[in-house]
Amino acid sequence: MGTALVTGASSGIGTEFAKLFAADQHGLILVARRADRLKELGDILRDRHHVRVDVIEMDLSQEGAAQVLFDEVKRSGLEVDFLINNAGVGDYGLFYEREWSRMNQMIMLNALTLTHLTHLFVREMVRRKRGRILNVASIAGFQPCPTSAAYGATKAYVLSFTEALHHELRGTNVTATTLCPGPTLTGFQDAADMQGVALFKGSNVMSSSEVAAGGYRAMMRGKMTVVPGFMNKALTQAIRVSPRVLTPIVSQFVMRRTKDRG
Repeated sequence: MGTALVTGASSGIGTEFAKLFAADQHGLILVARRADRLKELGDILRDRHHVRVDVIEMDLSQEGAAQVLFDEVKRSGLEVDFLINNAGVGDYGLFYEREWSRMNQMIMLNALTLTHLTHLFVREMVRRKRGRILNVASIAGFQPCPTSAAYGATKAYVLSFTEALHHELRGTNVTATTLCPGPTLTGFQDAADMQGVALFKGSNVMSSSEVAAGGYRAMMRGKMTVVPGFMNKALTQAIRVSPRVLTPIVSQFVMRRTKDRG
């Protein structure tokens, strides 16, 4: 059995990933800002599955955080066999009205820290000739996203980066997988100020456990990209064949704020 490092592990999809790895008897390194939730999750998984669980409280949206985390893992003497770059945040509203400090942290977390962590850990995986990487993007990465312009751009970056890396890693026994969820029941929309957005009121909203299970299976099989859910798959395929000029119009429609913010 190996060791999995899961970022954003204190809630949502990250927590579900941690449960899946523990159930398969893999050790865990859980990383997030909320130490109390991490400790509680770690205690549950140790008691239930009898695996080693290390917890690291860290804000990965800060510059240099990836190197600090990598150094901490090295000091622990652990080798990371599975890297799950799940931590991420969103933002909602017109780009020119949003605060730069918030967008800067989002870009750092969603793109720069993810890339740096991948770079640090993939080199060791290639050297050992084994490893799995899963980077969480979004179906937002398949098209421009008015009212979430910078967020969608970070997810487009993650999708492009990881698919390219997947091909670079051929023949190394290391794989890179992109998980592209659609609307999912997590605390994401509250944190991103997306309450009442039409996208999160449709019948295709999935649970965190469903999304994580789909990503876990795809990663273990070495797949390049996975889009969980039939409706999400259909949407991304439709986007691929639609005229480019239409995709931001459709995206803006589904991302509109409805009257009901509940």
